[in-house]
Amino acid sequence: MNDIRRTILWVIFGFSLVLLWDKWQIHNGKQATFFPSPPAQTAAADTPATPATPASAASGVPAASASLQGSAPPAGDAPAAPAAPRERITVNTDVLRLSFDSEGGSLVHGELLQYADMQDKAQPFVLLDESASRVYVAQTGLTGGGFPNHKTAMSVAPGPRALQDGQDTLAVRFESPDLGGIKLVKTWTLKRGAYDIAVRHEVVNTGSAPVSPQLYLQLVRDGSKPPGESSFYSTFTGPAVYTEAKKYQKIDFKDIRNKKADIPARADDGYIAMVQHYFATAWLLPEGTPRELRVEAADIGLSAPDCCYRVQAITPLGEIAPGQAKALDARLYAGPQIETQLEQLAPGLELVKDYGWLTILAKPLYWLLDQLHKVLGNWGWSIVALVVLLKIMFYWLNAKAYASMAKMKAINPRIQEMRERLKDKPQQMQQEMMRIYREEKVNPMGGCLPIMIQIPVFIALYWVLLSSVEMRNAPWIGWIHDLSSPDPFFILPILMALSSLLQTALNPAPPDPMQAKMMWFMPLIFSVMFFFFPAGLVLYWLTNNLLSIAQQWIINKRMGVPPQFNLPKFR
Repeated sequence: MNDIRRTILWVIFGFSLVLLWDKWQIHNGKQATFFPSPPAQTAAADTPATPATPASAASGVPAASASLQGSAPPAGDAPAAPAAPRERITVNTDVLRLSFDSEGGSLVHGELLQYADMQDKAQPFVLLDESASRVYVAQTGLTGGGFPNHKTAMSVAPGPRALQDGQDTLAVRFESPDLGGIKLVKTWTLKRGAYDIAVRHEVVNTGSAPVSPQLYLQLVRDGSKPPGESSFYSTFTGPAVYTEAKKYQKIDFKDIRNKKADIPARADDGYIAMVQHYFATAWLLPEGTPRELRVEAADIGLSAPDCCYRVQAITPLGEIAPGQAKALDARLYAGPQIETQLEQLAPGLELVKDYGWLTILAKPLYWLLDQLHKVLGNWGWSIVALVVLLKIMFYWLNAKAYASMAKMKAINPRIQEMRERLKDKPQQMQQEMMRIYREEKVNPMGGCLPIMIQIPVFIALYWVLLSSVEMRNAPWIGWIHDLSSPDPFFILPILMALSSLLQTALNPAPPDPMQAKMMWFMPLIFSVMFFFFPAGLVLYWLTNNLLSIAQQWIINKRMGVPPQFNLPKFR
């Protein structure tokens, strides 16, 4: 019974290692070792999307490969008219620099001016791009006949290309030629200080017969991790779909390739998105608009090892009589995962900032962290303040745990003597141990259960700090200029390791010599990981350790158990 508490802690530690290894396997593109995903059937294409693929042929939507290869749309869609020469139009607001391709009026490059690149901080962060080595674009078009699509050459209306002082909106207008009796006018409208872009699609029937086109909106990207992304901790990159029926669903690129993606075929709410660490893009349609949802693999002819994937929403526009027009407004979000802003744009959009199964705990923790930042104005000190508040909240639980440890420490010499005396009589040793516990009113589980209750809270806080874009390039003090990057001088990880060793020294020494040695190796092994963790996460753990040491010291003094340092014996 004396070792029950430590045994449970060993089980928790071992289970944590299992989870870390499983995530590491997934992160490196391998099948999960311990928790493999169940197979599911889907209509998503496993082979590259070409004109012959059933998914593309059935809907008439041009294959994503057309974006770069210059290939013709699939059968049933008229080829792009040889109109105006292809050009890129770059526009600027106070927060975005976007480049549009006159071929299809697609968004092919996007820079976030308020966020620096992690590798070259003098340059803005590039979210969207279309180049020889990287693809991440937003496209729209019409399907259901020989209609304008994202391969159609369009003319660009003249107008300002930068947001001027006193101007709140900036519009870029693309107009297609007549194709299949239809003209498509696509207008992108950017707003000052906003990352959501209004996209209006006006469809004019220029023919002599009614037409019933469908509008598709899609996000296409390669399957590589974002440039500069750390491989030591795993964050999700890939498509996501939200519907009211099935809520938020992440789709791994591997599941798309292996036909295991399982998303609703149809919905009339929600959104489609592409998600990566800190940033996301999402197509938002008006609530109540019926749509068909798809995720597919597509070959766009790049040499990249894992290219490319698209998530798509297709919505019918209904019948349009000759000479008549219909318009549909959509929005594209392309920006940071700032939870408070995402909540205002669409239901469930804040879920692209993924906390996993601890969302119910992580969301209020983020809210509290955000409120503290509004008061303190520094994210580093806000982390420290949040940990202090959590320690106050759990003070009585921790007090019970440390009081139990103090009692165990007080009777430890007696236990050691008894174990030595009865080492050849294990049954009598257990009976004697239980008698000592009853006499001293000590519960071996008393130091473990209060700590176990707090573990989900601190794991949730870990994911809050790992997922919050606010930590990106956020300074703390002195040498810490970016809470989302590792400490450049390893000062915080070293302090973290020392504080962990001090905690171990203050705890009662396990009676088993081998277990005692392992209790010293554990914090050293665990501390190695913190040399690669973001400084904000290390700051959180270091603050928690220091407060735990202080509370444990105070409680030991109150219990009449002078703090002692149980140093290791490795001989």
